[in-house]
Amino acid sequence: MKIDKKAIECEKARQGLNNTQLSEKAGLPLGTLQNVLNRRKCLPVTAGKIAKALNVDVTELLED
Repeated sequence: MKIDKKAIECEKARQGLNNTQLSEKAGLPLGTLQNVLNRRKCLPVTAGKIAKALNVDVTELLED
């Protein structure tokens, strides 16, 4: 899945989270989260975990 890095960064800022905090909340290794943000691609299950941790619908994190 192609994710929108800007959407994740904006939601992280709104909630006052850094990458380490988000990775812990999502139950993902920090390296995995950083790969997702840098490459803007991930598996659907990973996108779901990030969306759940941010309390948003996964469709809000997808690139148009």
